[in-house]
Amino acid sequence: MNKTITRFIFVCFSFLFVGLAYSQEVDIELGPGEIGLNETFTIKVTLSNEKIKSYDQFPEITGFQKQGISQSSSMNLINGQMSSSNSIIQYYKPTRKGNFTLSNFEININGAAYSSAGKRIVVGDAVNSSGLGGAGFDPFADFFGRSPAEQPEFVELEDDAFFSVTVDKEKIYQGEGFNLSLAFFMSEANQAPLQFYEPGKQLDAILKKIKPANAWEENFNISNIEPEQVTINGKVWTKFKVYEATFFPFSEGKIEIPRIPWEMIKYKVAKNPTFFGANRQEDFKTFYSSPKTISVIPLPPHPLKNEVSVGQFQLRENITSVEVETGQGFDYNFGISGVGNINAVSAPKRIPTANLNTFDPNVRQQINRGYGRVSGIKDFNYYITFTESGDYNLEKNFEWIYFDPARAVYDTLKSAAIIKVVGESKTNEAISSQRLGGLYDRIGIEDNRFLNEQYIYYFTTAINIFLLASMVLLAILILRKK
Repeated sequence: MNKTITRFIFVCFSFLFVGLAYSQEVDIELGPGEIGLNETFTIKVTLSNEKIKSYDQFPEITGFQKQGISQSSSMNLINGQMSSSNSIIQYYKPTRKGNFTLSNFEININGAAYSSAGKRIVVGDAVNSSGLGGAGFDPFADFFGRSPAEQPEFVELEDDAFFSVTVDKEKIYQGEGFNLSLAFFMSEANQAPLQFYEPGKQLDAILKKIKPANAWEENFNISNIEPEQVTINGKVWTKFKVYEATFFPFSEGKIEIPRIPWEMIKYKVAKNPTFFGANRQEDFKTFYSSPKTISVIPLPPHPLKNEVSVGQFQLRENITSVEVETGQGFDYNFGISGVGNINAVSAPKRIPTANLNTFDPNVRQQINRGYGRVSGIKDFNYYITFTESGDYNLEKNFEWIYFDPARAVYDTLKSAAIIKVVGESKTNEAISSQRLGGLYDRIGIEDNRFLNEQYIYYFTTAINIFLLASMVLLAILILRKK
């Protein structure tokens, strides 16, 4: 190695170490503005004192083709203080000569967004690769034991990962919910570099295949793929959940979930990595889940089996007053809470009772999706008035029937409220305040005596005689005219 190259190496390493010690937290470095047709343009992202755990796809550049991504890291100890630097470099190869523009872009690093102002790039003729200043000359090649003409050899590492479609139940009743989730798992010992590839686009295609046609869906709406540490059979895995929902089938039968493909970017790594070279090569691998079958069985015989809700429910009452006066109204809340299809919960059955008046309720519901289940509450708020004093047990007026799949029985929620009503009777006032009209307005003035049926006989006979006479007269007139 001659003195010129040695000095060049020393100067480059000196600037590198100084840059690491004083670099900004995140730095986006763009390649030169003018390159030859046989050279590469780069976008380099450097993160100081923190590992690069996740990052977005680098931007596309018109007139260029992506050539792979490399990563590098370094650590320094200066005056007793330790600093580190981690970098990602995206390589671009020009496809033709001309003037091109890298527009403003934004890239997410470890969940935070960083922007760059872009750059104008001029691609000229191919540069002569001979000599010290040629584009193909690598002053570090001999230093790392590689000749300038030698190309890196990439190998694929064995991965310890899998894609899974899981369901929490394989046999359910009609109307009962089952939870379905899609997730990618990587073991703690996995060494193969993996990255998600267009998860949203893949998920849209998958859901068209796996969603049951005759079922209500409660989507958990996963917007960000977050890592989660889980233990399976004593082994630690990182779980990346991409979809979760609970489905409530409307009809009996079988729900078939086929074998699902999930594509990931899997990088091949350089067998002999270099300090500044491309040490990773982008490749793809498809992981497959196992098929699943859910059996939906009918509910046991019951007159309301096609109308009741299915789940575990409780009654929550809210009464504004337990003692009221006749004619004065109060609010009564019949709340149904629990685990199940809250959307499908219908109003309780009202059993008509004398002296109690009410109207259709106001309805409010709240649905919670989490921990692999759908729960919530649905409130039915009634306004009730009484016309007679006394003690009224609302158990006789409101009831709600449902099916509990855990106990495999039908059950009824009934009110436990007892209302004490005091005051004068308001029954007559309630009747007089309602104008029924028509026949009811004439009740007070009409004769209530029965008609004699013989008058009906005489009236019918007279009508028949009149009709016969009319026909005879009509016949005479026709004969005279002829």
